[in-house]
Amino acid sequence: MIKVSEQAKTKLTQLMSEDGFDIAQDYVRVGVKSGGCSGLSYDLKFDKEQVEGDKLFEDNQVKIVVDKRSFLYLVGTTLEYSGGLNGKGFVFNNPNAQRTCGCGESFSL
Repeated sequence: MIKVSEQAKTKLTQLMSEDGFDIAQDYVRVGVKSGGCSGLSYDLKFDKEQVEGDKLFEDNQVKIVVDKRSFLYLVGTTLEYSGGLNGKGFVFNNPNAQRTCGCGESFSL
């Protein structure tokens, strides 16, 4: 399960609308890719389709799709949004990450 905070939902709704997506019917695709200073980095984008093998989650009225490989790294993660003067943007609170970098965009297990 992947959870979405209220602040993240608000920002996702705004960004999806600006990019021509509808939060009520389109998806937020979350994944993990190699790279970043800790070894793995998060990937977030919008998508209109599910692909065979995707895991689908819905939390806080946001539909999230995750590919099979990334799912193992993201179980239990909460997607949050931090704005304001010292805000970082989207933040992945991942209980599986044993080490994260200072920017919060990469991690290792």
